[in-house]
Amino acid sequence: MQIALVRHGQTDWNLRGVMQGRTDIPLNATGREQARAAAESLDRDEWDVVVSSTLGRARETAAILGEQLGLPVVGEYDDLVEQDFGVAEGTPVDQIDERWPGRAFPGKEPDYEVGPRGVRALERIAVDHPGARVLAVAHGTLIRHVLGELSGHQARTYPKLDNLSVSNLHRADAAWRVLTVGGTHFDEVLPWLLPLVTVDEDEASHDLGALRSA
Repeated sequence: MQIALVRHGQTDWNLRGVMQGRTDIPLNATGREQARAAAESLDRDEWDVVVSSTLGRARETAAILGEQLGLPVVGEYDDLVEQDFGVAEGTPVDQIDERWPGRAFPGKEPDYEVGPRGVRALERIAVDHPGARVLAVAHGTLIRHVLGELSGHQARTYPKLDNLSVSNLHRADAAWRVLTVGGTHFDEVLPWLLPLVTVDEDEASHDLGALRSA
């Protein structure tokens, strides 16, 4: 089975550099055009279905991809939604470290929960669409945490993902393998990645691995 994790199109909060997280901000005109352009770069014959997170910016991106590629949009998954950044959502990213040193935002979803949650979504998709080739529209931080969980590396050391970037995964013998990261082969990214820390280590570091919202 193949799943491509696709970051949604641009929103006004992305454009302004504002922490977004679970706040349900819609695509802007640029984001819609990004989705249409991305569809032109994808081969319709390589994919079977499109799914997304339940947030509007991901759902609209999925709808555009499905329409442009002639693919059915077949589901939305709560476990694909972005990390919850609590009270930091709506705050300019360049003010985050000053206001919350260590990025320990009140109400934030712990970093160590995000990757496993995203992997649960992958497993649910695999059950719902066995053997399918799936475009799954999600969110930048969520995707990096999923990639880190699968490869055994810290999400914060993965590169920032552009809007409509595609990260390819392959599933065989009940195991997932990261093939590409935002269009770059995994082997080229690997030298920059640090090993995944344990939950205790992560908590002791006061969640220093928090990433900007996608």
